[in-house]
Amino acid sequence: MSRLLIRNASIVFPDRIVTGNVLCGGGKILDVDASLTASADEVIDGQGKFLLPGVIDDQVHFREPGLTHKEDLATASAACAAGGVTSFLEMPNTKPSATTQALIEDKYQIASQKAIVNYGFYIGATAENVDDLKRASNVPGIKIFIGSSTGDLLVDSQDALERIFAETALPICAHCEDESTVRANSERIGTPTSVHDHSRIRDHQAAYIATKRAIDLAVRHKHRFHVLHVSTAGELPLIDNQAPWITAEACLHHFLFSIDDYDRLGTLIQMNPSIKTKEDCQQIWLALHKDILQVIATDHAPHTMEEKQKAYPQSPSGLPAVENSLALMLDQANQGHCSLTQIAHWMSDAPARIWGMVGKGRIENGYDADLVLVDLNLRQTIQNEKQFTKCKWSPWHGVELQGWPTTTIVGGSVVFRDGMIVNTKAAQRLKFDHSRGGYWATSEGIGPSTNS
Repeated sequence: MSRLLIRNASIVFPDRIVTGNVLCGGGKILDVDASLTASADEVIDGQGKFLLPGVIDDQVHFREPGLTHKEDLATASAACAAGGVTSFLEMPNTKPSATTQALIEDKYQIASQKAIVNYGFYIGATAENVDDLKRASNVPGIKIFIGSSTGDLLVDSQDALERIFAETALPICAHCEDESTVRANSERIGTPTSVHDHSRIRDHQAAYIATKRAIDLAVRHKHRFHVLHVSTAGELPLIDNQAPWITAEACLHHFLFSIDDYDRLGTLIQMNPSIKTKEDCQQIWLALHKDILQVIATDHAPHTMEEKQKAYPQSPSGLPAVENSLALMLDQANQGHCSLTQIAHWMSDAPARIWGMVGKGRIENGYDADLVLVDLNLRQTIQNEKQFTKCKWSPWHGVELQGWPTTTIVGGSVVFRDGMIVNTKAAQRLKFDHSRGGYWATSEGIGPSTNS
C-alpha cells in the first residue's frame, strides 16, 4: 500500500485550523495527527501552506458526449485538477441527454477512460421518464430543468412535475426559471438590442416564480430538493426557514458579477439564470454566511470564444469556471470576506452531505484522501492561454488573485503539482448513499459543520 505524508501543513478542519501532518494510504486518510517521521513512500512539505479537503463541484456541464468541440471529460477534469476540484457531478444535458440508466452508464464508461478526478452523473428528468427516474441507481440525484432547456429536458407541465416529486425517491435539483415569464418578457421587449436585455428577459420574477413552484412541490411531497444557482435576493426568503430537506447553492458569477459588468464583459457573462444587481450579489453573500445557502458551485458551462462573441441573442449562455473557482474564493478569504473553514464547508463538506457522497468532503480519519494544498501568499493572474479547459478563456482573464492551489491529491495520489498534470489514473466513480439523510441529518457525523 503506497503511503503519502503531508508534513507541516495548516490543516483546515470543519471547525479549526491546526498545523500538523496527514498520512494517507490505500486511497484513505489514515491519520490526521501523524508523526513527522511516519513511514511514507512520498513526502510533501506543506510548510507555509494550507491543506483543504478537495473541492466538490456539484454543478458542471462537461459537454461529453455530443458537444466535445466545447469541452470533453479529459480537458474538463484536467481543469478540475488544476483548480483543486477533486470530484464533480455533471449535468444530463449532453447529446444524447442522459435520461436513462443505460445512457448514464455510457457516460460513466467514457469517464473511466478520460477523467482525472472523481466523477458522478445526474439523471435528467423529462415529462415522460418517471419510470426511468424510479429505476435509476448510483447517481447523485435527478436534475429537472424547470425552464431554460431544449429538447425533452424542459419540464414545465405541473402534472409531470407532480409525478416526479411524488413518485421518485432520489434527491432532486432544479434549474428554476419560469418559462411563461421568460416568454412574456421576450414578447414585451421585442428584438433585443444588447446583452443587458438578457437580464430583463430572464428577470427576478422568472427566477422567483419557478423557485417558489419547486419548493412548494418539495414541501408538499416531502422530497429532498436542492435549488441550483440562486441568483436573486427574492428567492432567499423562499428557501430560508423551509423544510429541513431543502438546500440551495450559489454560483460564483451570481455574487462576483452584476449587471454593471455587462458593459465590460458583454456576452462572456451571459448566463442562465442571468446576472442580477449588486444588491442581489450582496444578499447572496450574506445568505451563504447565514447558511441559507449551503453550497458554492460553478455551473461550468463552456462555449467556444467564437460562439460567445456572437451578437446577442445569438450568443449562448454559460461560462467556464472550474479551474479558477477555488482561487477566486481564496482571494476572497485574503480580502477578509470569508474564512478558509467557510470555503471548505461551502465547496467540500456541504455538497458531500447533500448528495450522500460516501467518504468525501472532510479531512478526517477514514475519509477518502482527496485533498488540495494551497498557498495563500501566491499571486497569479488568470490568463486565457493558460487555461486547461478546452475553450481556453475565462471571464476573469487578466484578474490577479492572491491564493492558489499548488497540489491536488485524488485518492492519495498527486494528480496536479505546480502547474502540471502529473497523474491521469487516480480518478474513481463516486458512490452515493441517499439513506444517510442529507445535509441536515445528524447521525454518523453528517450535517452542517461548524461554519466559522
